[in-house]
Amino acid sequence: MKENLEALAHYRLEQADESLDSAQILFDNGKYRSSVSRSYYAMFYAVLSLLAFTGNKTSKHSGAISLFNREFVKNGMFDKEFSKWLTEAFDLRQRADYQEMFTVSEDRAKTVLENARIFIKGVRCWRIRNVWSAVRNFCLTKQKITMMTVIWTVWR
Repeated sequence: MKENLEALAHYRLEQADESLDSAQILFDNGKYRSSVSRSYYAMFYAVLSLLAFTGNKTSKHSGAISLFNREFVKNGMFDKEFSKWLTEAFDLRQRADYQEMFTVSEDRAKTVLENARIFIKGVRCWRIRNVWSAVRNFCLTKQKITMMTVIWTVWR
């Protein structure tokens, strides 16, 4: 089961990277509304990657944002700025996709794209820290077992 969650988390990060690449291409071609949408989706997929580790699932964007805030921001794993960027990108994406005659400036699209890039890097850093923490805990456990084995062997 754990392998499946890790595979899902990895898949979601691939989606985030692909969306970020698409956002950059769209931005470079002056498609600012579409760039904002893909930037948001890059962050959204990164959040889904995190949620895979906690076993939380949601079918709604607002649910994913809420879970991210509860599981990762309120616990201090991510700065509140990440929540702000995600929420702003979600709101902007909603307006860009559904509001008539809505435009996105180059500067605004650039900011959202940069925030998405930092957001995904933050998620990657969190994953690396957690992997190293798990490795460290495993090694400490092994070391304790080894020390107990040595003590038992000496006293035997």
